Amino acid sequence: MDAEVDVVVLGLGPGGEDVAGRLATAGLDVVGVESRLVGGECPYYACVPTKMMVRATDALAEARRVPDLGGSTEVAPDWSPVHRRIRDEATTDWDDTAAAERLTGNGARLVRGVGRITAPGEVAVRTADGEQVLRARRGIVLNPGTEPTAPPVDGLADTPYWTNREAVRTDRAPESLLVLGAGPVGLEFAQVFARFGSRVALVERGEHILGSGEPEAAEVLAAALRADGIDVREGASAERVDHDGEGFRMQLDDGTELTAQHLLVATGRRTDLAALGVGAVGIDESGATIPVDEHLRAADGVWAIGDVTGHGAFTHVSVYQSAIAAANILGRGTEPADYRAMPAVTFTDPEVATVGLTESLAAARGLPVRTGTTRLEDSPRGWIHQVGGEGVIKLVADADRGVLVGATVAGPRGGEIVGALAVAVHAEVPLARLRGMILAYPTFHRAISSALADLDA
Repeated sequence: MDAEVDVVVLGLGPGGEDVAGRLATAGLDVVGVESRLVGGECPYYACVPTKMMVRATDALAEARRVPDLGGSTEVAPDWSPVHRRIRDEATTDWDDTAAAERLTGNGARLVRGVGRITAPGEVAVRTADGEQVLRARRGIVLNPGTEPTAPPVDGLADTPYWTNREAVRTDRAPESLLVLGAGPVGLEFAQVFARFGSRVALVERGEHILGSGEPEAAEVLAAALRADGIDVREGASAERVDHDGEGFRMQLDDGTELTAQHLLVATGRRTDLAALGVGAVGIDESGATIPVDEHLRAADGVWAIGDVTGHGAFTHVSVYQSAIAAANILGRGTEPADYRAMPAVTFTDPEVATVGLTESLAAARGLPVRTGTTRLEDSPRGWIHQVGGEGVIKLVADADRGVLVGATVAGPRGGEIVGALAVAVHAEVPLARLRGMILAYPTFHRAISSALADLDA
């Protein structure tokens, strides 16, 4: 049935579910529209299940390091416990009943279907029973998420390639795997399957893996991946892909041919804005993202949160934005969105964590850049840790203001170490104050002091 409500939330990923719950708890009549799983990509195909994979591979890697440190081991990888944990613990066999009940328990209603804006304040939802029209008195919140995309490689579209979704669902590690794209998704899966015995080749058309990340971190991680037996091809492009019914064959631009049982495409994601109907409220449907203001407003009566805003395809960004959007809809004062200290972690071994600007981005913004670096293996903890203790910390400072504007950590527990640096960037802690900190010995994060000293070198 058609209905008039206060707010319609289109898309129930982490941010959409959160904003719907906040608004419903505040007393608004809220309807959430979702055609896929409530909770979005993160709990079913991304953050949670992939980190279960990573946890298993980290255990395998540590076991293999025992002979160098204190004993002997025999390691026999078995994918079945990983698949079982993902199916039973992480995703409940890809069933979103618990998430849907959490949403409705907060007072929101759930409509399962494909939603499209048809006029200001109006959303048409195509459901299994027909079409329903929802009219929003207060506004519409867009949290559509993204879909995996594939590059226009000759022959690729006609093959049964994997995206992250198929890779997460697999009940066995492939005998061999080609990975196209060396961003966080491609890197994590490449290392996971290599450590479970798959023969893996990783193809990245950019100059180095990790895309626009710091080259020093890319160098550390590439060396670690090669030590795991991964064939890392940087600066290489796929020209053609074929599948003969049993396996894949990839032709590279240098004439090299790679073969494998499976192919994982991890080259990016996008949102179909035209299908979302955003043109009905004056938003450019041909864009890759939806521009928003500091309170997540995209148009009159329309807010957008999550991947589609272009501020980082991370759960923590979407949930951060949801709180700001909800407060704005409710007419409550709130601090504007601030992305200066945006953290991100690639959960490889070593972890690669970043916050704020890289050296190249800071220079592109015209900042007077000063950098400081230190190698983790040269620190006391790195020396104690020995195998698996390699890494780098790189700091990026605004020399005129004397504050950090960015940092990268590639190394053991990099995602935890970067937390201290995120505070420094966010709070604009003066470098002199940071140099006066007492850092526990012997820890990996103590190497921050060496990177700070290098800023003055």
